Amino acid sequence: MGSAGTIGTEPEHDPTVKQNDDVLLRFEGVTIIGFDGAPALKDVTFDVGAGETRVVLGAAGGGKTVLLKAAAGLIRADEGRITLFGQDITRMDELHLFDLRSNVGFLFQEGGLFDSMTIEGNVAYPLVNQRARKAADYAEVEKAVRETLRFVELEHTMDRFPSQLSGGMRRRVGIARAVVTQPRLVFYDSPTAGLDPITANTIMALIVKERDIRSTAAVMATHRYQDGQLMANFRYNPHSGELQRASRNGDGVEASSTQFMVLNEGRLVFEGSQSELESSRDPYVSQFVLRR
Repeated sequence: MGSAGTIGTEPEHDPTVKQNDDVLLRFEGVTIIGFDGAPALKDVTFDVGAGETRVVLGAAGGGKTVLLKAAAGLIRADEGRITLFGQDITRMDELHLFDLRSNVGFLFQEGGLFDSMTIEGNVAYPLVNQRARKAADYAEVEKAVRETLRFVELEHTMDRFPSQLSGGMRRRVGIARAVVTQPRLVFYDSPTAGLDPITANTIMALIVKERDIRSTAAVMATHRYQDGQLMANFRYNPHSGELQRASRNGDGVEASSTQFMVLNEGRLVFEGSQSELESSRDPYVSQFVLRR
Protein backbone atom coordinates (compact mmCIF):
# COMPACT_ATOMS: atom_id res chain seq x y z
CA MET A 1 0.00 0.00 0.00
CA GLY A 2 2.75 2.45 -0.90
CA SER A 3 2.04 5.81 -2.50
CA ALA A 4 2.02 5.97 -6.26
CA GLY A 5 5.24 7.01 -7.95
CA THR A 6 5.61 9.31 -10.93
CA ILE A 7 5.20 7.91 -14.44
CA GLY A 8 8.20 5.84 -15.46
CA THR A 9 9.53 5.38 -11.91
CA GLU A 10 9.05 2.65 -9.32
CA PRO A 11 7.23 3.60 -6.11
CA GLU A 12 9.55 3.86 -3.15
CA HIS A 13 9.37 0.83 -0.86
CA ASP A 14 8.39 1.57 2.72
CA PRO A 15 9.81 -1.24 4.95
CA THR A 16 7.31 -0.42 7.71
CA VAL A 17 4.35 -1.34 5.47
CA LYS A 18 3.65 -5.07 5.18
CA GLN A 19 3.55 -6.33 1.63
CA ASN A 20 0.60 -8.52 0.62
CA ASP A 21 2.62 -11.73 0.84
CA ASP A 22 3.57 -10.88 4.43
CA VAL A 23 -0.01 -10.38 5.65
CA LEU A 24 -1.60 -13.64 6.79
CA LEU A 25 -4.73 -12.13 8.35
CA ARG A 26 -6.40 -8.76 7.86
CA PHE A 27 -9.56 -7.25 9.37
CA GLU A 28 -10.90 -4.12 7.67
CA GLY A 29 -13.72 -2.35 9.49
CA VAL A 30 -15.24 -5.63 10.66
CA THR A 31 -18.56 -5.50 12.52
CA ILE A 32 -20.42 -8.58 13.77
CA ILE A 33 -23.87 -8.34 15.34
CA GLY A 34 -24.49 -10.67 18.28
CA PHE A 35 -27.62 -12.66 19.09
CA ASP A 36 -28.89 -9.84 21.30
CA GLY A 37 -28.67 -7.34 18.45
CA ALA A 38 -25.67 -5.53 19.97
CA PRO A 39 -22.30 -5.53 18.16
CA ALA A 40 -20.03 -8.38 19.25
CA LEU A 41 -17.31 -6.66 17.18
CA LYS A 42 -17.54 -3.05 16.04
CA ASP A 43 -15.45 -1.60 13.19
CA VAL A 44 -12.34 -3.66 14.02
CA THR A 45 -9.24 -3.16 11.85
CA PHE A 46 -5.82 -4.83 12.24
CA ASP A 47 -3.52 -7.23 10.44
CA VAL A 48 -1.15 -10.05 11.34
CA GLY A 49 2.08 -10.58 9.45
CA ALA A 50 4.09 -13.76 8.97
CA GLY A 51 5.73 -14.86 12.22
CA GLU A 52 4.01 -12.17 14.29
CA THR A 53 2.17 -12.63 17.58
CA ARG A 54 -1.00 -10.83 18.63
CA VAL A 55 -2.15 -10.97 22.26
CA VAL A 56 -5.83 -10.03 22.59
CA LEU A 57 -6.98 -8.86 26.02
CA GLY A 58 -10.45 -7.88 27.18
CA ALA A 59 -13.23 -8.58 29.64
CA ALA A 60 -15.39 -11.70 29.38
CA GLY A 61 -17.92 -11.20 26.60
CA GLY A 62 -15.83 -8.42 25.09
CA GLY A 63 -15.43 -10.06 21.68
CA LYS A 64 -12.18 -12.02 21.95
CA THR A 65 -13.62 -15.42 20.98
CA VAL A 66 -15.82 -13.86 18.29
CA LEU A 67 -12.73 -12.26 16.76
CA LEU A 68 -10.88 -15.59 16.59
CA LYS A 69 -13.85 -17.46 15.13
CA ALA A 70 -14.39 -14.74 12.54
CA ALA A 71 -10.72 -14.92 11.57
CA ALA A 72 -11.14 -18.64 10.86
CA GLY A 73 -14.38 -18.11 8.96
CA LEU A 74 -16.47 -19.81 11.65
CA ILE A 75 -18.54 -16.62 12.09
CA ARG A 76 -19.49 -14.28 9.25
CA ALA A 77 -18.84 -10.54 9.31
CA ASP A 78 -21.95 -8.39 8.92
CA GLU A 79 -19.87 -5.42 7.76
CA GLY A 80 -16.27 -4.99 6.64
CA ARG A 81 -13.82 -7.42 5.11
CA ILE A 82 -11.64 -10.28 6.36
CA THR A 83 -8.77 -11.70 4.33
CA LEU A 84 -6.92 -14.89 5.26
CA PHE A 85 -3.69 -15.73 3.41
CA GLY A 86 -4.58 -13.04 0.91
CA GLN A 87 -8.02 -14.45 0.12
CA ASP A 88 -11.24 -12.64 0.97
CA ILE A 89 -13.19 -14.98 3.25
CA THR A 90 -15.96 -12.52 4.15
CA ARG A 91 -18.49 -14.25 1.89
CA MET A 92 -16.48 -17.34 0.96
CA ASP A 93 -18.50 -20.56 0.75
CA GLU A 94 -17.83 -23.32 3.27
CA LEU A 95 -16.25 -25.66 0.71
CA HIS A 96 -13.45 -23.22 -0.09
CA LEU A 97 -13.11 -22.21 3.56
CA PHE A 98 -12.67 -25.86 4.50
CA ASP A 99 -9.58 -26.13 2.30
CA LEU A 100 -8.16 -22.76 3.36
CA ARG A 101 -8.34 -23.76 7.03
CA SER A 102 -5.77 -26.48 6.40
CA ASN A 103 -3.16 -23.77 7.00
CA VAL A 104 -4.79 -22.67 10.26
CA GLY A 105 -4.61 -24.22 13.72
CA PHE A 106 -7.22 -23.52 16.39
CA LEU A 107 -7.04 -24.25 20.11
CA PHE A 108 -10.59 -23.94 21.43
CA GLN A 109 -11.47 -23.02 25.00
CA GLU A 110 -10.93 -25.95 27.38
CA GLY A 111 -9.17 -27.81 24.53
CA GLY A 112 -12.39 -28.74 22.69
CA LEU A 113 -11.50 -32.42 22.35
CA PHE A 114 -13.90 -35.13 21.15
CA ASP A 115 -14.75 -37.24 24.19
CA SER A 116 -15.56 -40.34 22.14
CA MET A 117 -12.18 -40.38 20.37
CA THR A 118 -8.83 -41.52 21.68
CA ILE A 119 -6.04 -38.98 21.97
CA GLU A 120 -4.58 -40.38 18.76
CA GLY A 121 -7.91 -39.92 17.00
CA ASN A 122 -8.30 -36.37 18.27
CA VAL A 123 -4.87 -35.28 17.08
CA ALA A 124 -5.24 -37.12 13.77
CA TYR A 125 -8.60 -35.48 13.04
CA PRO A 126 -7.24 -32.46 11.05
CA LEU A 127 -5.02 -34.73 8.97
CA VAL A 128 -7.71 -37.20 7.94
CA ASN A 129 -10.47 -34.63 7.43
CA GLN A 130 -8.75 -31.87 5.46
CA ARG A 131 -8.81 -32.58 1.75
CA ALA A 132 -5.94 -30.22 1.01
CA ARG A 133 -3.62 -32.32 3.17
CA LYS A 134 -4.21 -35.57 1.27
CA ALA A 135 -2.58 -37.69 3.95
CA ALA A 136 -1.16 -40.71 2.16
CA ASP A 137 -1.96 -43.55 4.53
CA TYR A 138 -2.43 -44.58 8.13
CA ALA A 139 1.29 -45.00 8.75
CA GLU A 140 1.97 -41.40 7.67
CA VAL A 141 -0.81 -40.06 9.85
CA GLU A 142 0.30 -42.11 12.85
CA LYS A 143 3.86 -40.85 12.45
CA ALA A 144 2.73 -37.22 12.37
CA VAL A 145 0.47 -37.73 15.40
CA ARG A 146 3.19 -39.47 17.39
CA GLU A 147 5.75 -36.76 16.59
CA THR A 148 3.33 -33.99 17.54
CA LEU A 149 2.34 -35.65 20.82
CA ARG A 150 6.03 -36.06 21.55
CA PHE A 151 6.36 -32.31 20.93
CA VAL A 152 3.90 -31.67 23.79
CA GLU A 153 5.41 -34.52 25.85
CA LEU A 154 2.32 -36.73 25.71
CA GLU A 155 3.31 -39.50 23.31
CA HIS A 156 2.40 -42.09 25.95
CA THR A 157 -1.28 -41.04 25.93
CA MET A 158 -2.16 -42.05 22.35
CA ASP A 159 -4.53 -44.86 23.37
CA ARG A 160 -6.24 -42.97 26.19
CA PHE A 161 -9.43 -40.92 26.10
CA PRO A 162 -9.72 -37.24 27.12
CA SER A 163 -11.60 -38.15 30.31
CA GLN A 164 -8.52 -40.06 31.47
CA LEU A 165 -6.30 -36.97 31.35
CA SER A 166 -5.93 -33.96 33.61
CA GLY A 167 -7.11 -30.53 32.48
CA GLY A 168 -3.58 -29.44 31.69
CA MET A 169 -2.89 -32.57 29.68
CA ARG A 170 -6.09 -32.11 27.69
CA ARG A 171 -5.01 -28.58 26.88
CA ARG A 172 -1.66 -29.89 25.65
CA VAL A 173 -3.47 -32.41 23.44
CA GLY A 174 -5.50 -29.48 22.10
CA ILE A 175 -2.26 -27.74 21.16
CA ALA A 176 -1.04 -30.91 19.46
CA ARG A 177 -4.23 -31.10 17.39
CA ALA A 178 -3.92 -27.41 16.49
CA VAL A 179 -0.35 -27.73 15.19
CA VAL A 180 -0.24 -31.27 13.76
CA THR A 181 -0.72 -29.91 10.22
CA GLN A 182 2.16 -27.45 10.75
CA PRO A 183 -0.05 -24.43 10.02
CA ARG A 184 1.28 -20.96 9.22
CA LEU A 185 -1.14 -19.33 11.67
CA VAL A 186 -2.56 -20.58 14.98
CA PHE A 187 -5.45 -19.16 17.02
CA TYR A 188 -5.38 -19.80 20.77
CA ASP A 189 -8.62 -19.13 22.66
CA SER A 190 -7.93 -18.70 26.39
CA PRO A 191 -5.24 -21.42 26.45
CA THR A 192 -4.58 -21.13 30.20
CA ALA A 193 -8.12 -20.52 31.50
CA GLY A 194 -8.90 -22.55 34.63
CA LEU A 195 -5.36 -23.87 35.04
CA ASP A 196 -3.09 -23.45 38.04
CA PRO A 197 -0.10 -21.11 37.52
CA ILE A 198 2.47 -23.89 37.06
CA THR A 199 0.38 -25.73 34.47
CA ALA A 200 -0.46 -22.43 32.75
CA ASN A 201 3.24 -21.66 32.36
CA THR A 202 3.79 -25.13 30.89
CA ILE A 203 1.09 -24.47 28.30
CA MET A 204 2.56 -21.09 27.44
CA ALA A 205 6.04 -22.59 27.07
CA LEU A 206 4.65 -25.02 24.48
CA ILE A 207 2.96 -22.17 22.58
CA VAL A 208 6.22 -20.20 22.51
CA LYS A 209 8.10 -23.33 21.42
CA GLU A 210 5.69 -23.89 18.52
CA ARG A 211 5.95 -20.25 17.46
CA ASP A 212 9.73 -20.14 17.49
CA ILE A 213 10.60 -23.56 16.05
CA ARG A 214 8.31 -23.15 13.04
CA SER A 215 8.10 -19.33 12.80
CA THR A 216 4.35 -19.68 13.24
CA ALA A 217 2.17 -16.59 13.52
CA ALA A 218 -0.16 -16.61 16.51
CA VAL A 219 -3.25 -14.77 17.69
CA MET A 220 -3.96 -15.49 21.35
CA ALA A 221 -7.00 -14.37 23.32
CA THR A 222 -6.34 -14.46 27.04
CA HIS A 223 -7.43 -12.98 30.34
CA ARG A 224 -3.95 -13.39 31.82
CA TYR A 225 -1.51 -10.56 31.20
CA GLN A 226 1.25 -12.95 32.29
CA ASP A 227 0.59 -14.98 29.12
CA GLY A 228 1.23 -11.92 26.98
CA GLN A 229 4.34 -11.01 28.92
CA LEU A 230 5.77 -14.46 28.34
CA MET A 231 5.01 -14.35 24.61
CA ALA A 232 6.61 -10.91 24.29
CA ASN A 233 9.69 -11.46 26.42
CA PHE A 234 10.78 -15.07 25.99
CA ARG A 235 11.99 -17.20 23.10
CA TYR A 236 12.53 -20.94 22.84
CA ASN A 237 16.18 -21.98 22.81
CA PRO A 238 16.46 -25.21 20.76
CA HIS A 239 19.94 -25.91 22.15
CA SER A 240 18.90 -25.95 25.80
CA GLY A 241 15.29 -26.98 25.18
CA GLU A 242 14.14 -24.20 27.49
CA LEU A 243 12.70 -20.72 27.27
CA GLN A 244 15.17 -17.88 27.45
CA ARG A 245 14.46 -14.25 28.21
CA ALA A 246 14.79 -12.23 25.04
CA SER A 247 17.22 -9.36 24.83
CA ARG A 248 16.33 -5.98 23.38
CA ASN A 249 19.93 -4.80 23.07
CA GLY A 250 21.40 -7.55 20.92
CA ASP A 251 23.28 -9.57 23.53
CA GLY A 252 20.80 -12.46 23.74
CA VAL A 253 18.11 -14.15 21.69
CA GLU A 254 16.10 -11.70 19.64
CA ALA A 255 12.84 -10.41 21.08
CA SER A 256 9.68 -11.61 19.34
CA SER A 257 7.39 -9.46 17.24
CA THR A 258 4.50 -9.28 19.71
CA GLN A 259 1.73 -6.71 19.67
CA PHE A 260 -1.06 -6.31 22.21
CA MET A 261 -4.70 -5.55 21.48
CA VAL A 262 -7.46 -4.64 23.93
CA LEU A 263 -11.15 -5.09 23.14
CA ASN A 264 -13.88 -3.21 25.00
CA GLU A 265 -17.43 -4.29 24.17
CA GLY A 266 -16.34 -5.31 20.68
CA ARG A 267 -14.28 -2.21 19.91
CA LEU A 268 -10.52 -2.29 19.48
CA VAL A 269 -9.50 0.40 21.98
CA PHE A 270 -5.75 -0.31 22.07
CA GLU A 271 -3.14 -1.73 19.72
CA GLY A 272 0.59 -1.52 20.37
CA SER A 273 3.70 -2.88 22.07
CA GLN A 274 4.01 -4.03 25.67
CA SER A 275 5.72 -0.80 26.70
CA GLU A 276 2.95 1.24 25.08
CA LEU A 277 0.34 -0.89 26.82
CA GLU A 278 1.97 -0.43 30.21
CA SER A 279 2.23 3.33 29.76
CA SER A 280 -1.40 3.75 28.64
CA ARG A 281 -3.45 6.16 30.76
CA ASP A 282 -6.75 4.75 29.56
CA PRO A 283 -8.44 3.36 32.70
CA TYR A 284 -10.01 0.43 30.84
CA VAL A 285 -6.74 -0.57 29.17
CA SER A 286 -4.77 -0.16 32.39
CA GLN A 287 -6.83 -2.71 34.28
CA PHE A 288 -5.34 -5.52 32.17
CA VAL A 289 -1.73 -4.62 33.05
CA LEU A 290 0.06 -6.09 36.04
CA ARG A 291 1.97 -3.29 37.68
CA ARG A 292 4.76 -3.99 40.12
